[in-house]
Amino acid sequence: MSRPVPSSDAQAPSTIARAWPGALDGEAFETLFRECGADVHGYAISLLGDRSAAEDVTALAFERLYRSRARLDRRRGTPRAWLFAIARNAALDELRRQRREPRYEREDQLVAGRDCAEALEDVERRATVRDALAELPPREREIVLLKFHGQLSNSELARALGISESNAGTRLHRALTRLREGCLRSERREEIA
Repeated sequence: MSRPVPSSDAQAPSTIARAWPGALDGEAFETLFRECGADVHGYAISLLGDRSAAEDVTALAFERLYRSRARLDRRRGTPRAWLFAIARNAALDELRRQRREPRYEREDQLVAGRDCAEALEDVERRATVRDALAELPPREREIVLLKFHGQLSNSELARALGISESNAGTRLHRALTRLREGCLRSERREEIA
């Protein structure tokens, strides 16, 4: 049995990717939870802006994956990609339910042992990115969050979004360009003020 050749943007296979020959058994599911739980939760927080709703979406995504584990097909993507596609759908359902734009929680965490100026710069940089991300249209924000929180390859992004791989790459490139422009605008405004 030959293994598929990973694409150039794929990362080294995780423990779950190596151990998962077909249906997701209990042990493989636990491994997937340990490897991806924080990433799914981070993605949901970034999209929803509400920790409580993000916890609900994360739990729902894992529950839905567990229920459909026998139907998972390796040819259609990794368990991680399936999980993020499910999390995406659950988060979008939550946004529709709330009928509002996502809001972002203020993150004023200073890490002990770091220089105060460095910590402040880190908080400012995160706020700049968060603000620029909030300015993106929802579709662009979603693809950026899936790419970086989900650590999905472009082919996995395409499957999660139901679009072609080239379209996923193009949309990601455009979204990142707009995100960079938003960050630069924000930095210029801060310099003027």
